[in-house]
Amino acid sequence: MTSPLAEFSACEVSDALIKSGVGSGGYLPDITMRSPAYDDLTVKLCGPAYTVQMVDARDDTSPKPKEHFVDAASSGSVVVIAAPAEAKNAVWGGLMTAGAKARGAIGVVIDGRCRDLGEHRAQLFPVFAKGSSTLGQGGFTRPSALNVPIKIGQDLVAVNPGDLIIGDADGVVCVPADLVENVAELCRKGREVDDRCMADILAGKGVAASFKLHRGK
Repeated sequence: MTSPLAEFSACEVSDALIKSGVGSGGYLPDITMRSPAYDDLTVKLCGPAYTVQMVDARDDTSPKPKEHFVDAASSGSVVVIAAPAEAKNAVWGGLMTAGAKARGAIGVVIDGRCRDLGEHRAQLFPVFAKGSSTLGQGGFTRPSALNVPIKIGQDLVAVNPGDLIIGDADGVVCVPADLVENVAELCRKGREVDDRCMADILAGKGVAASFKLHRGK
């Protein structure tokens, strides 16, 4: 089923989340598009989150998944990975993209690093990450928990399994599952207002006057 938010940009969704009382606007900070290209305006990611918590490889107290984290991804999902903040290695590479595509996952969002950019781009697989690395995961980090609530970035933005992930050239936004319908309605209203503002601004009526007329400020 197509999400009611599929037609809206990450910016529109973030604005609507602010109006819904989500102070962060759902923004997952500093995570940008790496594949299929940097800032490809034709790419739009929209799907439910399948979450993965990574830990330091030396951590022998955190749980270990019974299956490979990529093999557990469901069709139509967006893999969302929280890696340790200090990790310099990648937690996602070309083989992970191949496995995720085979299972029908539609993209990956990484609070951390990826590698093998050429392989992701060759497969036209959407990859959003904070950075890239030449280092693989072995000896540095490992998966710990799958499909659990995770926190992203220094602002600790919550991502829960099934939350809707929106990603495009502007960035990545997480929409709590129970807010999707309300956010979609706010997006529709916001787009109508912005369209009227744009028409008046292009007609030379001025930004301030257009905002006051259509936005009330």
